[in-house]
Amino acid sequence: MTTFVDRVELHIAAGNGGHGCASVHREKFKPLGGPDGGNGGRGGDVILTVDQSVTTLLEYHHSPHRKATNGKPGEGGNRSGKDGQDLVLAVPDGTVVLDKQGNVLADLVGHGTTYVAAEGGRGGLGNAALASARRKAPGFALLGEPGRSGDIVLELKTVADVALVGYPSAGKSSLISVLSAAKPKIADYPFTTLVPNLGVVTAGSTVYTIADVPGLIPGASQGRGLGLEFLRHVERCSVLVHVLDTATLESDRDPVSDLDVIEEELRHYGGLDDRPRIVVLNKVDIPDGKDLADMIRPDLEERGYRVLEVSAVARTGLKELSFALADIVAKARAARPKEEATRIVIRPKAVDDTGFTITQEEDGLFRVRGDKPERWVRQTDFNNDEAVGYLADRLGRLGVEEGLMKAGARAGDGVAIGPEDDAVVFDWEPTMMAGAEMLGRRGEDHRFEAPRPAAQRRKDRQAERDDAAREYDDFEPF
Repeated sequence: MTTFVDRVELHIAAGNGGHGCASVHREKFKPLGGPDGGNGGRGGDVILTVDQSVTTLLEYHHSPHRKATNGKPGEGGNRSGKDGQDLVLAVPDGTVVLDKQGNVLADLVGHGTTYVAAEGGRGGLGNAALASARRKAPGFALLGEPGRSGDIVLELKTVADVALVGYPSAGKSSLISVLSAAKPKIADYPFTTLVPNLGVVTAGSTVYTIADVPGLIPGASQGRGLGLEFLRHVERCSVLVHVLDTATLESDRDPVSDLDVIEEELRHYGGLDDRPRIVVLNKVDIPDGKDLADMIRPDLEERGYRVLEVSAVARTGLKELSFALADIVAKARAARPKEEATRIVIRPKAVDDTGFTITQEEDGLFRVRGDKPERWVRQTDFNNDEAVGYLADRLGRLGVEEGLMKAGARAGDGVAIGPEDDAVVFDWEPTMMAGAEMLGRRGEDHRFEAPRPAAQRRKDRQAERDDAAREYDDFEPF
């Protein structure tokens, strides 16, 4: 049964926004209570957060479909809908978020680091929020915006300071087991290690982590064996340790050729040329191993490698190795640029930025793209003529109609708002009026404009008093 997974494809969907409510206040002796429809709640986000207690992506391998909750719709009485609950997904430290094309979206390193993978949709406004001096009683509300959805790829790259690389059965697992408290599987057959193992080593005042990567063989960078699957786990390491077997039983192998093969695979994989190397000649407790180590050590030192002889079984040379690694790790940490507080950069939009673009396609269709037009279309109830008229007003104020005229659009031309796979297409009519316009201005209730009897009587009495006062002022005594 698989217990370690370092790459998964995740299908995520944020919550949809709740619809706004179109409602009119009804109460005894208040025939014209006015609009009181509440706003819809916001949909929940899908958030990735680094958790140190999580070490694998196995959970998402078994359950790759994740969705946040939707926002609740608004209700009458100015009651807004409840926001959807965010879906927080815990991932291991060192997780890289990619899209389906392989582009890096986020690199999550450090406990508590978060990334919003999918944003929830906005809630629709109720008719109470849409009311204005000109539109006193809107008979419509805005729909909730759909949440973002899509597929992402999660790749785990082990966060370690030191990586042990080498052929299978070179003694890497034995070495990490004596340097740290890690307990990897150790056996006398190749590919004993199937997953990276992490251990913590303390050398003086320096504490660092060491990773045992599954064995590499010729062709590992092209997918042979287990190398390509786990080579990504050495990318974050500060130093690479070549563990060479000086007591191999294979007649066609020797430590120098093993080193050349591993270096060639690392070069083909790329991105590791700047990492310092240390060569560890393992199994020198065996007489033949010690003799071979003495023979090849001068050759390796001529190549510029620092060579150390150790024995994981006899536990010799381990202290020197641990302090040598601690020294390199400390220097690498000191050379890293200091992390600065995130600067808040404000980039105001250009004065001539309209917020949308208009392009004419080969078939003559005019396509409008922009955050605002596309969001307004998604939030419009096209079964409501008044809502459609409100959309037309908003697009007109934004300058879409003027832009279509400048682009050469004529009455009857096709206009699409949105992407190709999800667009609203209509025949453009300049200064198009909605059906509700035939009855009056959009969103108005003529009952508000009709005079009330009591108010009219007060106005009549006041007019009579004003006329009497003027007659008195004009009276001239004999």
